[in-house]
Amino acid sequence: MVSKVDTRCDLMLFGALGDLAQRKLFPALYQLARANLLAEGSRILAIARTETDTAGVREQLLDRLQQVIRPDEFDRSVAEAFLQRVEYQLLDFNDPDGFSALNNWRDSAHNELIVYMATPPAMYGVIARNLRTAGCCTDRTRVVVEKPIGHDLESSKVINDELGEVYRENQLFRIDHYLGKETVQNLIALRFANNLFASQWDQNHISHVEITVAEAVGIEGRWGYFDKAGQIRDMIQNHLLQLLCLIAMDPPSDLSADSIRDEKVKVLKALREITPDMMERYVVRGQYTAGTSGGQPVPGYLEEEGANRGSETETFVALKVEIDNWRWSGVPFYIRTGKRLPEKLSQIIIHFKPAPHYIFDPDQKHLANNKLIIRLQPDEGMALKILTKDQGLDKGMRLRQGPLELTFSETFDAERIPDAYERLLWEVMKGNQYLFVRRDEVEHAWRWVDRVIRNWHDSGEPPKRYAAGTWGPVASIAMITRDGRSWYEDV
Repeated sequence: MVSKVDTRCDLMLFGALGDLAQRKLFPALYQLARANLLAEGSRILAIARTETDTAGVREQLLDRLQQVIRPDEFDRSVAEAFLQRVEYQLLDFNDPDGFSALNNWRDSAHNELIVYMATPPAMYGVIARNLRTAGCCTDRTRVVVEKPIGHDLESSKVINDELGEVYRENQLFRIDHYLGKETVQNLIALRFANNLFASQWDQNHISHVEITVAEAVGIEGRWGYFDKAGQIRDMIQNHLLQLLCLIAMDPPSDLSADSIRDEKVKVLKALREITPDMMERYVVRGQYTAGTSGGQPVPGYLEEEGANRGSETETFVALKVEIDNWRWSGVPFYIRTGKRLPEKLSQIIIHFKPAPHYIFDPDQKHLANNKLIIRLQPDEGMALKILTKDQGLDKGMRLRQGPLELTFSETFDAERIPDAYERLLWEVMKGNQYLFVRRDEVEHAWRWVDRVIRNWHDSGEPPKRYAAGTWGPVASIAMITRDGRSWYEDV
């Protein structure tokens, strides 16, 4: 059992009746309570603009918890006890005078204060200033904000400046929920606790790296947000570049937040700029058309409810990324993400170079490179593809490829794998920032992505079409095939 946090926490949750809070945050808090990780006396103030009261919110949350949480993990008595910690406050976020009610809630408390802004990013500065005016926060307050931090470099600076007027950097916890996944955290342990990999993790031993984050769903009613963002802003700028940094970074001096984040920033600064003349070979963007998903017909992006029929927003992006430093010179990172792909899948494939001299059957030479497969979803785990002799008297020295596999849910069957938000909320309560994104990380990522987006706009080329239920435009296959390689589909 992990020890409880040392201090009690008061959590002010802005946007508490929104989809994120209802689908992710309250279920995560319930799981922490179920694991006895919420300190006695910790309280939650649900803040929203809806006309209701505490009893109504508790009833709504109980119903939602039953829907979202697996039956074998739902305990009604635990849920009811957890919801006794929750109170509701009606508040217009733009009304500074209304924030005094938050102080009334805090008056008798000596708990550490956590402010979670599960709101549109445009509201971060407004809420921060109104909290300051009302005197709600101290220099110990921890503030959690969701991505996206802006829609480009300049807008991200505006949002970060507004937050920086009120809070110091060490008070800000910028969430990228991928960093809370167990497998992502295990990247650090895998790389730096095992010399087997640490000594092989460079351009001398690795030929290329793939990162795939595939979604089988479409936009799920998020047309208004998604059409303004697109897949590169929604996924590449944060999730996939964060994964790339954890794979590519040099060893940190220790496990402190700044040591890890310093190394990630070095990777972002070393990303080779994709210039206009490189776009055709290094970048593919696509948009799904009608097709099938899960055996059912589904509409194309431009046929979704509320669609702008002339939209050229991309729902798929594939990139060839190069890092200009000693460790990764000449090693391409192929990254791709898209909606309406054949399955929900997030995985990283490390392709190791073959042995310099091959002595086995020439027809099997294509098998002669090892692969490390790191699965983030749906089944978190790792597999190392190795070559062994095929069994049987008549096989000679025929080779076969097979995995040394670690599936977390099977190997650690006594332990429940926590959801990413459970981990991240727990780390906020402990005041640990190493799984959160620092301001300069956000800005360096935007600086690189902005150049790609600017090149798209300057070219005037529309996204390439791909049928729903396929692995994206044919051009994405051509991009990697051009280098004599192929995407790895672990189906």
